[in-house]
Amino acid sequence: MTTQPSSPAAGTGPAPGQPRPTLSVRDLTKRFQAVTALRDVSVDFLSGQVHVLFGENGAGKSTLIKILAGVHRADEGTVLIDGVATSASSPQQARELGITAVFQDPALVPQLTVAENLTLGREPGRAGMISRRERRHVAEQALRRVGSAIRPDALTGDLRRAEQQIVEIARALQGSAKVLILDEPTASLTDEETDRLFMLVRELRREGLAVIYITHRMKEIRAIGDVVTVLRDGAHVRTCPLDEIDDDGLITLMTGRRLDALFPEIRHRPGAPALELRGVSGEDVRGVDLTVRAGEIVGLAGLVGSGKGTIGRLCFGLARLDAGEVLVRGKSLGPRATPARHIAEGVMYYPADRKRDGLIGVRPAAENVSLSALSSWTSRGFLQRRAERRDTTVVLDRLTLRPMRPEALPLTFSGGNQQKIVLARGFTRPYALHVFDEPTAGVDVGARTDIYTAIRDLVDSGAGVLLISSDLPEVLNLAHRLYVITEGRVVAELSGDQLTEEIVLPHFFPQETGTTS
Repeated sequence: MTTQPSSPAAGTGPAPGQPRPTLSVRDLTKRFQAVTALRDVSVDFLSGQVHVLFGENGAGKSTLIKILAGVHRADEGTVLIDGVATSASSPQQARELGITAVFQDPALVPQLTVAENLTLGREPGRAGMISRRERRHVAEQALRRVGSAIRPDALTGDLRRAEQQIVEIARALQGSAKVLILDEPTASLTDEETDRLFMLVRELRREGLAVIYITHRMKEIRAIGDVVTVLRDGAHVRTCPLDEIDDDGLITLMTGRRLDALFPEIRHRPGAPALELRGVSGEDVRGVDLTVRAGEIVGLAGLVGSGKGTIGRLCFGLARLDAGEVLVRGKSLGPRATPARHIAEGVMYYPADRKRDGLIGVRPAAENVSLSALSSWTSRGFLQRRAERRDTTVVLDRLTLRPMRPEALPLTFSGGNQQKIVLARGFTRPYALHVFDEPTAGVDVGARTDIYTAIRDLVDSGAGVLLISSDLPEVLNLAHRLYVITEGRVVAELSGDQLTEEIVLPHFFPQETGTTS
């Protein structure tokens, strides 16, 4: 594995004429029992730069930023701020040193208002009395800086996840931050919100902040990054300016595989309809007609908020059906069919938010896998634990869960492996239809390959797949047919040579849409 740096950013100090790094790590090592999460990592982060950390889940990115943010302490190595060795034993100490982090999952108190969250731990006031007026003023200033119209008195728990992410970023930018760490900040944002975030990041770069940015989205790397550091298996692989390496080179450094090997070839052998929607309306969708046949992948594409996710929930009884019919293998399930009824009829659903909707964090991975098929291991009213453990272990091994610890809690795994635990439910028994909603959100390229291979296996077994994704290259490369959803309606049905970005994208926007078949 290549470990030689290609720029001064990965060396032992700035080259002649280069500015002193705002933040540096030298020979950083971190172990968790027998697992070495970081191994002798040295990187420099300069002011006025957006520095992308790139690597597979488990590569060491999260461990590195958690050391910087005061969540973990390194076993070996040094952290330097403005050339001075230091360390943070808590997030509060890290903030005092000028390092602030926004992690992928918002760390807000849902029972508090936005203003209370923004000032939590540093409430304005005198003589022990909190000034509500001043608190609101501080909150308004923080929200104004990120261009948000969120009300300071809004209850945080009532906000959409994207809005909570914005509040997190606004909170991080308070005070005298020198380094801002953003961990998958756009995972829950619309395109408009993402553009606003990028404008803000560019402004912070102009102000001289050092920005550390983690993302799995190749387009984001190019849109916002200046420098990239690739980590693999806890070790530093390469640091270089982004204009010195192409996407294929990044993927090869990260995984050892070329980009063109990411998507498997999936045969199209359509059979009888596995799913039919006839005039379906509910929540934010109206009059949707679509068909998914056995042995094929049908994609749903559209902007965030277009209604494509609602269609997936309607297919599993998670959204109220106001009109129309949902048929599975030709059988109408009725307007009040529950998820349990859909499972019994052969439908498996994989939610977009795996942590909130797909996993039970307090139960082991194996039990999370067996949830939807407990009857398979039940005899005379008793659950056969040994058979359950044996069969779920086989499935998890097939999906290359790493580390292979079925007894571990799901949230101790990386994002890609959490998704494999959710996906494993579809392999515990045969299902006619699999509905995937954002199957690779927050998942690295290596884990994506495993997930795509699993989807191919489901199709090869004769199942139908409904693939809902905001990742257009993903849906274009995997789907045999594609429906475009705009403002809750099907505006195009495309297949074959029509599955290109140039043809698909214009249908995303209301003023340019038209029905094509």
